[in-house]
Amino acid sequence: MNILGIETSCDETAAAVVRDGRMVLSNVVFSQSDLHSPYGGVVPEIAARSHVETLPAIIESAVEKAGFTWQDLDAIAVTCGPGLATSLLVGLAAAKGLALRLGLPLCGVNHIEAHIYSVFLSSAAPPVESVCPFVALVVSGGHTCLVRVDGLGSYRLLGQTVDDAAGEAFDKGANLLGLGYPGGPAVERASRGGDPQYVDFPRGRQRPDRIRLSNVDAEVCFSFSGLKTSLRYYLRDHPMAEGEDSARRLASLAASYQEAIVDALVSRCDKALTGVGCLAVGGGVALNSRLREKLSCLTQQRGVRLLVAEPRYCADNAAMVAGLAGVGRGVWGDAASELDAQPNLALTEMG
Repeated sequence: MNILGIETSCDETAAAVVRDGRMVLSNVVFSQSDLHSPYGGVVPEIAARSHVETLPAIIESAVEKAGFTWQDLDAIAVTCGPGLATSLLVGLAAAKGLALRLGLPLCGVNHIEAHIYSVFLSSAAPPVESVCPFVALVVSGGHTCLVRVDGLGSYRLLGQTVDDAAGEAFDKGANLLGLGYPGGPAVERASRGGDPQYVDFPRGRQRPDRIRLSNVDAEVCFSFSGLKTSLRYYLRDHPMAEGEDSARRLASLAASYQEAIVDALVSRCDKALTGVGCLAVGGGVALNSRLREKLSCLTQQRGVRLLVAEPRYCADNAAMVAGLAGVGRGVWGDAASELDAQPNLALTEMG
């Protein structure tokens, strides 16, 4: 089954063709980073306008790079949530129109579930059922959560951020440090050669009486807003000054800030790894080499398998959308045709 996937949940415009849920025949992504860089973060109106302008060509490119014609497609899959409402609407409208024009089935996909599935797109990845149950860490600019996966469609939210996502924390920290956007790669580059113990930034541990989310464990929840505030106050009290030590100081500040985010993620993963044999990690922040290094050490110590999405499938992409639909997940048929953008869609609310 050859499925065309469309992804426009935030600021990446993406389309891909995937066969039978695993074989990626094309994966085309247009990044809007340059458009949002002057603002230090994603501007929804700019993101939606860019999707409208670029999506038709991205879809055509994905079909062409797969070596297909329109007649070779068997279905259309599209992200319908969670994400930015205006961005989601563009992808949904395109997918619905294309499915109607080609007479193909339509499938609506949950963005977070697609990130969980992204680790299985690699040809070297095991079958999903062979590693269940496992714990999945979804960590990106808009989402940070830990999920127990007993099988595709069988999920239990263990913990999540109570404020900022990890990727958002990177963006805000990079802005305070004058490193530019997107923040994750900028902070990682700046941290090279720095001392990660230079400043002991907070790790955002949560008290059970302060968690207002039901059915989650405070011990595996995240909070990054205090980290950003701590950096702001540190820079206020210790302003950056020019001089030969300024570059080393900036590197150490970036390394310390990155270490606080990574430690928060790794420590919660450690607490969540109970009764499972695998940790799966997807989302844009999974590209961070320090996070990968520390998760590798953790899983070796715990004797569990580590599956991290390939770099091309970490950030928002359409291959994970088409792949997930290819294994039968999502909302199909008439119900999919009636779907609207669902910016706050929960993991367990579809399929």
